[in-house]
Amino acid sequence: MNKRSAFTALVAVLTVLLLTATAFAHIVFFACWDNGDGTISCEGGYTDGSSAAGATINVTDADGSLLFSGKLDKSGELKFNKPAGDFAVTLDGGSGHSVTIKGKDIK
Repeated sequence: MNKRSAFTALVAVLTVLLLTATAFAHIVFFACWDNGDGTISCEGGYTDGSSAAGATINVTDADGSLLFSGKLDKSGELKFNKPAGDFAVTLDGGSGHSVTIKGKDIK
């Protein structure tokens, strides 16, 4: 392998590593908890420390019908009334950044 080919291969490997690191640097996290007063609080963000402020939160029933929709505030938080029955809470943080939590898993 000549020097030019070796350099090209090295650049290709470094590019793949850089793109992989960038992709993993922006993984969404999402948590919800029962406040014990008939409300649920949720918080969202990204593993690189950036805020998910403005991300849409959708609450759906067991049939997938929309019960509530809101946006995370500037702190990346949202509070809403706890629905009766089975429900799910989904954070839509953009392309590839969607997380759903089932109501039964919210403690």
